[in-house]
Amino acid sequence: MRNLRLDICYDGTRYRGWQRLPGREDTIQGKLETALSRILSESIEITGSGRTDAGVHAKGQVANFHCESTMPAGEILSQLRRYLPEDIGIYSCKDVSNRFHARLNAREKTYLYRIWNSDAPCVFDRRYVAVMPEGLDLDAMERAAGLLCGEHDFSAFCGNPKMKKSTVRFLRCIEIHRQGAEIHLRFTGNGFLYNMVRILTGTLIEVGRGVRTPESVTQLFGGKRAQAGFLAPAQGLCLEEVFY
Repeated sequence: MRNLRLDICYDGTRYRGWQRLPGREDTIQGKLETALSRILSESIEITGSGRTDAGVHAKGQVANFHCESTMPAGEILSQLRRYLPEDIGIYSCKDVSNRFHARLNAREKTYLYRIWNSDAPCVFDRRYVAVMPEGLDLDAMERAAGLLCGEHDFSAFCGNPKMKKSTVRFLRCIEIHRQGAEIHLRFTGNGFLYNMVRILTGTLIEVGRGVRTPESVTQLFGGKRAQAGFLAPAQGLCLEEVFY
């Protein structure tokens, strides 16, 4: 049995997220499994480094799958590029150790959230940014970001009210900077809860708007979802890189 790694990018605009859903064909995992099963003439299940929400994008998603086929990895790559829709791309396909697991072996992930912070029209990047033209206090947001970093109980930043596993995560850094009309928030950590990056973003935006103080974010650790900020729109979020 072979184990192959895929390095993947996708525009999540028209998909219901990464995870396959019964009776639906509009998921990234579902599209990949259908294509691979057709190419290899066997039933294929793939494992991603993590699940992205509906409408969220990825430049650096990683997945692996097992198969019996002896088709060379290069040929599998060529066939995938032929059969997949144009909004799902495969950078590489290669044989890896049977011990490699895209999710369990991941050490860190980096997500980028893009905010269009201008009242000028954003026509060409509208699928990849959240439009928020009002003034935001970046200094206050940076102070709050520094307080959010470290190992904490991020239960208030989890969108799953039935979460039974630990909600403790290590957030190594949050970088915030302006690039032209955009504000970029880059999150790197050892793992992220359901909706965590989008809720962190919403909380930091509320700090930037003056709705809450930077220091108040420390009161959210171990708290309830309703205490944290709003859920930022999905289209501004992109999985940039997974580290192993």
